[in-house]
Amino acid sequence: MYVHPSLSQYLRKSKHSETLQVNQLSLTRAENDQPVFKFGFGQSPFPVPEEITAELANAAHRKEYMSVQGHLPLREAIANFHQEKEGKNWAAENIIVGSGSKILLFCVMAAFEQAEILLPAPSWVSYEPQGQLAGHKVTWLTTTFNEKWHLTPEQLDQYCLARDTPKIPLILVLNYPSNPTGQTYNKAELCALATVMRKHNIIVIADEIYSLLSYKKDYATITDYYPEGCIVSSGISKWCGAGGWRLGFIHIPPQLENLLSTVIGVASETYSCAPSPIQIAATKAYSSQSITDDFIAKQIDILSDISEYCTKALNDTGINVHAAEGGFYLFPDFSAFTEKLKGRGIETSEQLTTILMEETGIALLPGSAFGMSPTSLTTRLAFVDFDGAHTLSQKQHEYEYEKVKKGISLLCLWFLSLK
Repeated sequence: MYVHPSLSQYLRKSKHSETLQVNQLSLTRAENDQPVFKFGFGQSPFPVPEEITAELANAAHRKEYMSVQGHLPLREAIANFHQEKEGKNWAAENIIVGSGSKILLFCVMAAFEQAEILLPAPSWVSYEPQGQLAGHKVTWLTTTFNEKWHLTPEQLDQYCLARDTPKIPLILVLNYPSNPTGQTYNKAELCALATVMRKHNIIVIADEIYSLLSYKKDYATITDYYPEGCIVSSGISKWCGAGGWRLGFIHIPPQLENLLSTVIGVASETYSCAPSPIQIAATKAYSSQSITDDFIAKQIDILSDISEYCTKALNDTGINVHAAEGGFYLFPDFSAFTEKLKGRGIETSEQLTTILMEETGIALLPGSAFGMSPTSLTTRLAFVDFDGAHTLSQKQHEYEYEKVKKGISLLCLWFLSLK
């Protein structure tokens, strides 16, 4: 086989998404009849409502290219939906629809010739490589367990004051409820952060893909306090269970009008437009209040119940973890077992997740995948290994998620067995 003699030295240094890799490893174990507890891949376990899948089937004949910015009725439905659900005062002309919010996040970063991407650690695995692919400097600000993995205003302000490139735009990606921690910010925290953001003219990408799965009703958003500098991204992958449909959007405020037109230009040269049938079905999803209200409320009740169960079991074992406040993730900190893990030759989160998979079949993602130090004994645990359709049909307080319970029990027993 011919191999180009000098190609490798010109290729970008990139890596595959660790979330997708752990999903493939879990599937391979299952195919080989090996035990596996799929706590590594964060995919909604709930089915897309039948009325919405029926709309997709009815729209299968739609083969035309739609507007790069997105189908106008869909953008109007998104604006109305988030006005009713979250009180956001958006206009359709400031919304861009794309093939998932992931590509739109990249389009925003790629719209800048120069920028610095600022990420709280831990943050979602794709933010850093997207910033690097766009040619930008990426800086991590490490958060702590005691701060509930929150970026603090003081931390943000100190970094901005000490920057050596103050003229280059600073883009902060703030994801809440968080993937990987399950934590979110309250109104007071966001208000304080907004003061610092405005002081330093920070552009904020508020990744609110899990916002509708916040457990408390008084969900707070940074756009209430810093609307002029805040881009919001979301979509149907989490609250609607339609991750594989690849339909997301961003809202860019009118104060950033030049950025809006530039991002549309980048979109036109990358994905062209989101698939037409998906956009038609998504219009139904964002327009069906009677469908979404009960569907979302039931998901929140189930997820909060599972989070509470997992958190108690882990804490009772001596594993430090905060209960999730939204979404379906926990971020356990195993540092209390540092010395015992050293006795097994385990000193990094990657070593820990590798041996857990080998010895128990429990799939977790290492904290290092999310920007944490390699020696930080943290992992992401996605508590979604249950039958969402079956669980939705059950009564409150009678939910069945035995696979999750078994996996958590096995994880706790493994740590308790350490000598």
